[in-house]
Amino acid sequence: MNLLLVEDDADFAATTAAALRGFDHRVTIAGDGRAALSALECESFDAMILDRMLPHIDGLSVLERLRGGRATLPVIMLSARGQSDDKVDGLVAGADDYVVKPVDAAELNARLHALLRGRGFAQGGDDTLRAGDITVSPSRFRAWRAERPIDLVKLELKLLLELVRHADRVMTRAMLIEKVWGYDFEPETNLVDVYIRRLRLKLCADGGSDPIVTMRGVGYMLKGG
Repeated sequence: MNLLLVEDDADFAATTAAALRGFDHRVTIAGDGRAALSALECESFDAMILDRMLPHIDGLSVLERLRGGRATLPVIMLSARGQSDDKVDGLVAGADDYVVKPVDAAELNARLHALLRGRGFAQGGDDTLRAGDITVSPSRFRAWRAERPIDLVKLELKLLLELVRHADRVMTRAMLIEKVWGYDFEPETNLVDVYIRRLRLKLCADGGSDPIVTMRGVGYMLKGG
């Protein structure tokens, strides 16, 4: 998973991030609420682990802004405050789960997997993802549109998977290059555009509307509705 860890305690953040990376997660650390909101604008994450007490903008305010924009990013709120009212406030603000510090990294990893399974994402087994009439199962290496199988090669499937996973959110070319091809830079080629064209042809082979929106000069977005 690609995780955003929002925590102002640098030692706790570093220790937690290292432990989560040990479970094969990619972790970006933001030290305050402003940095968290900035990171969310720049990159797509699978989930966010959010401290409640943060400088500049607190965790509840970050959540309220996130949910106010109708973002459905899964969020686990961390806090030293474990009273019932505190948990209720966090959940009402939009957290999917609320964990009281200190928390064991193995428990946090298990909660992340449980949370994302409920959102249609898993590392194996029933890992089906859906956006609109498009369905992708990476473990079975299969994809469908309106229940019609789509014949995709490996890179096309990986590209579609990322677009489905982040439906209704803009994916820049650099993001897609990193997630699909594994490069941490954007090559001087139109590689992404070529594969998007191939994907569009296969998705629209039976005359369906194009579900991929081109954001000129930025990247692409798959319509989820």
